[in-house]
Amino acid sequence: MPLINDNFLKLADSYLFSDIARRVNAFTAENPGASLIRLGIGDVTRPLPEACIEAMHRAADDLSRQSTFHGYGPEQGYDFLIEAIIKNDFEPRGIKLSNHEIFINDGAKSDTGNIGDIFHHDNRIAVTDPIYPVYIDSNVMAGRAGILGTDGRWNGITYLPCNESNNFVPSLPSERPDIIYLCYPNNPTGTTLTRDELKQWVDYALANRSIIFFDAAYEAFIRDTDVPHSIYEIEGARRCAIEFRSFSKTAGFTGVRCGYTVIPDELTASASDGSPVQLNRLWLRRRCTKFNGTSYVTQRAAEAIYTPEGKAQVKANIDYYLENARIMREGLHAAGMTVYGGKNSPYLWLKTPDGLDSWQFFDILLKKHHIVGTPGVGFGPSGEGFLRLTAFGKRDDCIEAMRRIKATCHD
Repeated sequence: MPLINDNFLKLADSYLFSDIARRVNAFTAENPGASLIRLGIGDVTRPLPEACIEAMHRAADDLSRQSTFHGYGPEQGYDFLIEAIIKNDFEPRGIKLSNHEIFINDGAKSDTGNIGDIFHHDNRIAVTDPIYPVYIDSNVMAGRAGILGTDGRWNGITYLPCNESNNFVPSLPSERPDIIYLCYPNNPTGTTLTRDELKQWVDYALANRSIIFFDAAYEAFIRDTDVPHSIYEIEGARRCAIEFRSFSKTAGFTGVRCGYTVIPDELTASASDGSPVQLNRLWLRRRCTKFNGTSYVTQRAAEAIYTPEGKAQVKANIDYYLENARIMREGLHAAGMTVYGGKNSPYLWLKTPDGLDSWQFFDILLKKHHIVGTPGVGFGPSGEGFLRLTAFGKRDDCIEAMRRIKATCHD
């Protein structure tokens, strides 16, 4: 009989958001008339930018004609999209990239979860805590996490707490990790790193020959000038960092799925004999074997994000969500609650009242006030006592949710 990968048995029975969905579905089945406001999963509610819709129609028409038909596309993505990315996302920030350093994908989640394929299972990883669950789970699957302790921490992973005492800015590791996961603007806390703070991480990685996996999926929400949009704005980062981007929140592509990964030529890791290996080449080899590529229609839609019309429409959507975040942040403060994030980010990190744990407060909001959030502890041990809310809802829902939460605090 074939053997399975036993590491999968170490995982919880369900992914965090699947567990939330199960609880919500059970509640709605018992309370079919309840008017739920869903501010838990970070899914967008605004329609796709019109420029993207029009580009998709044109691309579909291309596929209907012999003269413009497209079959299998380039493994790394079409040059028309890659060149638009370089010209608009990086060149204005003084960052130079070559086409082959960018890999178009079907969203940041896939590549952040799969990038570990090209790294040895004995590598020590460090993660900020709380953290996006995919970073942990994918390393559990790969056999890097070790054993789960009673405190909710894996003994093979270095945890870097982000909490009120350090203003949600993690300290540099006291023991050297091989790989460091950073996500800024942060999911789930909604907090950011300044340019000087991020430079400390780049300097640390260079000095310790570590590699940073930098998830910049929410960079489009940054408004403060001292918060970098890309890790490559920091000198030396090309030699120590892989960056992940997504159009899911930038342009509402959660139902379309597209993003990209940047792996500079200078970035290397060691083979077992100690020789340096270029990670860009290694990732391309893995990708050509295991990834089908992103569709032509999808990539044409993504290209349209960078047109003048697309830029204006994307900005309008992001401004809408940031205004939601402002309304929610001010509403929570007015209710006497402690909240972080919600600036330069669509996420708000809400401290639970009266010493409630994360799931207790989740249940109160769901069962008494019909609001769905995400329990902070689901993002890691340091998330206990917090709840994540997203600003991706409809404006009226966000306003109504604040009214209900205010009522909760006065129950």
